[in-house]
Amino acid sequence: MQFFDTHAHIGLTYDDPIEQLRVVQDAKQAGVTRIVSICNSLHDFTTVYDTLKTVAGVYHAVGVAPSEVNSPGRDWMRVVEDSLKLPNVVALGETGLDYYRKFGDKRSQIELFITQLEIANMFDVPVIIHNRDAGKDVLDILAERCPPAGAVLHCYSEDAKYAKKALDYNIYFSFAGNLTYRNARNLHETVLNIPLDRILIESEAPFMVPAEYRGKRNMPAYIPSTAGFLAEMLDMDLEELSVQLWKNSCRFFRLPE
Repeated sequence: MQFFDTHAHIGLTYDDPIEQLRVVQDAKQAGVTRIVSICNSLHDFTTVYDTLKTVAGVYHAVGVAPSEVNSPGRDWMRVVEDSLKLPNVVALGETGLDYYRKFGDKRSQIELFITQLEIANMFDVPVIIHNRDAGKDVLDILAERCPPAGAVLHCYSEDAKYAKKALDYNIYFSFAGNLTYRNARNLHETVLNIPLDRILIESEAPFMVPAEYRGKRNMPAYIPSTAGFLAEMLDMDLEELSVQLWKNSCRFFRLPE
């Protein structure tokens, strides 16, 4: 079996390049043979990309998260556009809206989000969406501006009703370790009410550790735990599910299977 971690903050898991390489190696030993590295800031993207750009099975997304709305970086649009031309950069993100932490103001967040959707459209790449307490605005914006290459609502946190609305667009749903929490009923209901071919899984490392590893720093190597829980929920054989999740991930990121 092989697994695809569609969202891991390797640079937040460890600062040290050697430790970052070890994270990837440990993941491969656990059957997680592809990882998309996510960075919140352009500085983090540059440092992690330089470390992992030649590592087989590691891909990258570049973008400006809502947490960086007040300081996206000098000439950030050009930096994002240039970075999207680099080898193994497969998506724009993460971007989106976060009204929970109140980064900047809503208008500034929305402008940053829309600008990046326009860049993704221009470069024909999928988008990785962050949504926290901003579900209505995120979906309203995607309804008008979702790039043809599609978007994924990463670390999905809404309910099944919301997901059914999002299905009208080219939107995927990625579930992290919090899917394994007993009180995550909204997530459990969602996975039972959306098409299997729209589901991805992610570690969201170093956050959202699966229940089996509670108390530890999350790692891409723990992805099989989330996949196993999902397989039980869907009453599927884990190997069969892993094949489907792999196909979904490769389709979304436009990678060969």
